[in-house]
Amino acid sequence: MSLVIEKPEAVLPSRFAYLMGLYAENYHRLTRVFAPQTLDVGSYLSSVDDGLDVQLDLLERHAYTLELKLTYRMREAESEAPAAAWLRMYSDAHVAEVSHYHAGKHMWHALGSFPATKTLFAHRMRMASFLNRWLEYLAEQGHSRGTLVPFTADAETRQ
Repeated sequence: MSLVIEKPEAVLPSRFAYLMGLYAENYHRLTRVFAPQTLDVGSYLSSVDDGLDVQLDLLERHAYTLELKLTYRMREAESEAPAAAWLRMYSDAHVAEVSHYHAGKHMWHALGSFPATKTLFAHRMRMASFLNRWLEYLAEQGHSRGTLVPFTADAETRQ
């Protein structure tokens, strides 16, 4: 016997629910890969000998929120800024969002002062998808909590 659904949209999540699902998935990926909730405020470096070291900066710790910056640490490319994402993790809601990515790419730079809701939503969806794919890639490359070491600019200049 076949079952016909009268309203297929009732089965599919709304775009907002999909975005919140991405935020939750990003939280859990970030927790599995780097476990930033266990780190102190400061900078950390993850190196897996592929030439693309990852720097995780825990910028601020609040009661239910962590503010982070995730970026590549490239020694050769001085003139061009490497890929970077500024993240906010909400430990009470178990979601992680990208506030902006790439150097100087604040949301109002990209969208203007008063973007349309549809434009803002599409931008947030792109940022969440970007983070999701990037965290998946980093995990596949072998980056993890175990590869993170405290990082200071002094340590780099001594090498």
